[in-house]
Formats: sequence, structure tokens, C-alpha cells
Amino acid sequence: MPDLRDAETGVDFRPPAREADADVDFEAHRSHLMAVAYRMLGSRGEAEDAVQETWLRYAAARQADGSEPIRDLRAWLTTTTARICLDMLRSARVRREAYVGPWLPEPVVTRLPGRPVATGVPLSGWLAGEDTGFAPDPAERAARTDEVGIALLVVLERLTPEQRVAFVLHDVFALPFEEVATVLGTSPAAARQLASRARRAVTAPGAPRSTADPAEQRRVLSAFLSAAESGDLAGLLAVLAPDVVAMGDSNGKVKGAGRRPVVTAEKVARFLIGLFRRAAAEPADIVVEPVLVNGDLGLLFEVNYHHGETVRFVTAVAVADGRITGLFNQLNPDKLAAVPPPDPARSWRFPQVTAR
Repeated sequence: MPDLRDAETGVDFRPPAREADADVDFEAHRSHLMAVAYRMLGSRGEAEDAVQETWLRYAAARQADGSEPIRDLRAWLTTTTARICLDMLRSARVRREAYVGPWLPEPVVTRLPGRPVATGVPLSGWLAGEDTGFAPDPAERAARTDEVGIALLVVLERLTPEQRVAFVLHDVFALPFEEVATVLGTSPAAARQLASRARRAVTAPGAPRSTADPAEQRRVLSAFLSAAESGDLAGLLAVLAPDVVAMGDSNGKVKGAGRRPVVTAEKVARFLIGLFRRAAAEPADIVVEPVLVNGDLGLLFEVNYHHGETVRFVTAVAVADGRITGLFNQLNPDKLAAVPPPDPARSWRFPQVTAR
């Protein structure tokens, strides 16, 4: 350990052992707390704020005179984080009433394993191939088990704060209803009822689902891009679920972005064909990189207009039973601060969708 004493004064700047131990203990649970908070809030930034507040409360509890020892630290930290998130969700409902257009979660974007081979093959054809890098080995799949898809987060956004907290704590993290009730300030029976209502909403007909494995995601996205690029209405209808939903989140900050969801295969297909045609006519250079969005195959776009403006957005694709159930475009620059620009070596031109 480096010597943290001042050479001239001899003042020791090392943290007290009790404080250092608290920091080590807390860090062992940070990733778990982030997973809890992100599922409850749908925002990485807000989740980090919630976890930081949990740390402050834990540090204060450790230093309080006469405080009883925390017997189960993981449970204490989880319920404390959940209470903080519950308060944040309640205040967020008021803020989101003034939000412009649909509200979508902040995506977690990572590059595909391996390296795409850009040799003039259209993106749709590359996705249909076998060697895309989107076939993680068992160790990589295990490392991503904590990820939660955008489709589920979209459905969770429809719940009340109490329903969402009950569902996440019990159905996702297996906390008993007695502990869930403590967080919510209610009875175990009431907590059970809240989780049950949330479960019905998550599994309701028409709710976007994402259950496809990597190979199915690849096939469906390949067929989708091929049909949309060529203006093939029948091809799009074949790959879109009857109750598919397409929506974008820009909070009014991107000119021309839609402010209402588009629902049903017929409407979404015609909307997409028009969108692709407008993209082809835009005075802009458009590139797209296939990426992982919250662990599922998605697309990272960058539009460089000839007048100098650049717009970046992420498309999350929910796939179930061989069809797309949801298309979620995140355009709000405030929610894309952590998303890097497309990698030229991994990107394709759009909408021609041929290798750069």
C-alpha cells in the first residue's frame, strides 16, 4: 500500500480501517445494486445516482453511534436501493407527464464479439451468414445473464411504481414478499397482489416480447433489413408480428422524430417503407453498425447531414416466435451520452446497406 502520510507534516491521510472495510464490503455488491436499480428506473444515470445514495446511507449507518450491526449486508443494501428507487419512480411520474413523446429506457450498447468482415456483402446478407461474431461462447453468455432487454423495460414503464418495485424484487431477484412489503410499506399480501398485477401486464397479449436466441435474432433482422431496403411490403409483413409496435424517444430534441407509437404490422410496414425511402433521399451520409443493445442484436445509426448536423440513434429489436414484436428507437441525445459512434471498420452504408 502506498504511504499516504504527508512528508512534511506527518499527517496520515489514510482512511480509517472501519471506513476502508465499509468501502470494500459495498463494492462487492455494487454490480448487483446497479442491476436492481436499472431494472426499476430504466436509466443507467439514475441507477448510478440511486446506488451512490445507497452507499451514503450505508456509510452513515456504519458510523452511527449505537447502531446495530447489519446481519445480511446484501439484503440491507438491496432493500435500501429499492426504497430510493421507489421514491425516484414516484417523482419521475410527474416529470414524465411533461416529456415530449414516448419515454424509452436508456440503452446499454456494446459491440459484437469478434470483428465483422466488410467485403462488399450487404448487411442483411452478412447477418444471414454464420460467421457474424454474434454467437457468444458459454462464458460470454453467462456474463450477460444480468442484462435486461429493452422490451421488458418498456413494459415495466407501464406499471405503477409500487407494481414495478414488487415485480423486480420478487420475480427478478427472488426477494420474499415479507421483505418486499417492508420496502413498500404494506403487507405481504398486498405486495403479492402488486407483483401479480405486474406479472399480468408483462405477459399480456400485445406486450412486446423478446425471447429469440442469437441465431433467430440474426435471421429475423436480416430478413427485416432486406425487405425494408427493397420496399417489399409482403416481406415486411412476414417478419413483423401482427401487434408489433414501433416507437421513438427524442423528447422533442430531434427534428422530424415521431411522437406517437405506430402499432400493427400493416401500419409499421408502411411507415418503415416510407422511412427508408426518405432516408435514401436525404442529403446525408448514413452508416449503421450491428451492435448488442441490452444483450440483444440491434443497430447503431449515425446520420451526417451535409449541412453539418450529426444525429445518432440506437434501434433495439425485440424478436419472439420468428417475428419482430417491437422496434424501439432511442434518439434522445441525453440518453446516448455513453454510446460511442459507429466503428468505420464495422459499419455499412445505409439504406443501400453495403459494406463501407
